[in-house]
Amino acid sequence: MRYQFEFRPYQRRFVRTLTTNHGNWDIRKGIILRLTDESGKVGWGEIAPISWFGSETLEQALDFCRQLPTEITDETIFSIPDELPACQFGFESAREMGSGEWGVGSGGDNFITPNSSLLTPNPSLFYSALLPAGEAALNQWETLWQQGYHTFKWKIGVYAIADELEIFESLIHALPAFSKLRLDANGGLSYEEANLWLWTCDNLKANAELAIEIEFIEQPLPVEQFQGMLELSMSYKTAIALDESVATLGQLAACYQQGWRGIFVIKPGIVGSPSRLRKFCQQYKIDLVFSSVFETAIGRLAALQLAAELSRNNRAVGFGIDHFLEQEDTWPQSLWNDL
Repeated sequence: MRYQFEFRPYQRRFVRTLTTNHGNWDIRKGIILRLTDESGKVGWGEIAPISWFGSETLEQALDFCRQLPTEITDETIFSIPDELPACQFGFESAREMGSGEWGVGSGGDNFITPNSSLLTPNPSLFYSALLPAGEAALNQWETLWQQGYHTFKWKIGVYAIADELEIFESLIHALPAFSKLRLDANGGLSYEEANLWLWTCDNLKANAELAIEIEFIEQPLPVEQFQGMLELSMSYKTAIALDESVATLGQLAACYQQGWRGIFVIKPGIVGSPSRLRKFCQQYKIDLVFSSVFETAIGRLAALQLAAELSRNNRAVGFGIDHFLEQEDTWPQSLWNDL
């Protein structure tokens, strides 16, 4: 199949600075793709890199798009190198969408807008909402609960551990019964700090009065300390989920081969080829949590399609992030039409 190829860079401002162990993030930049096949069917895709997480840089993705001709083929799409995982995801997603595999791609200038019925939350999926780091979490969970979220993720490893443990104590007693809490360290803890967090969580789990579930601690140690996380996962009852360690398909396969049988957090937007991800997950039946890379409605549609196909253990998907970004309204349609 041949496609007419067009692309547009975009940028979208965070409503509030996103603070993690990796630093502060104020503007989300990426690329919107449009593929039009020989019959006029249109497929949209998104390249949303996070270089500090393991993907290519935005500039590398732009360079790749700029060097492509205006007409590309399936062979072009499936030969994108593994060093460009966000590009693999964006181009394959656009191809799948345009092919009608999702019931999308009616041709002309039809655009998937945030109001489209295609972007209605999948009823088979539950959503986890991201809380801000530090004390701000105590002021925001209630609004998100009222919006229907019952699973929350809170960033740790950002401030002094004594302060975070104190806030954590307040948070777990503030959250309503039967809610779930995930703790995300972004690889920012030392081995001793990880032990302290896991010990604290195990003790709380043993407390019959605790009405919430501490679901897991996400990426407690840096990527290079895989063995440490493997040891910790066998030493405590509180589950550990790998995130930065499995940012790309190559890393995902490597961690599985090295013996990880715990939870894998997959960010579809940067993991790489959707078709290869499907094949891997269907072969090995791994325990998955799908998570956002702060993509637009275009990338989110493709990511949630994969989540609906591949999620096995009824875990909430980490796409409750809209409150961190400017509202899209008719954007990115307006962005496309204006350029």
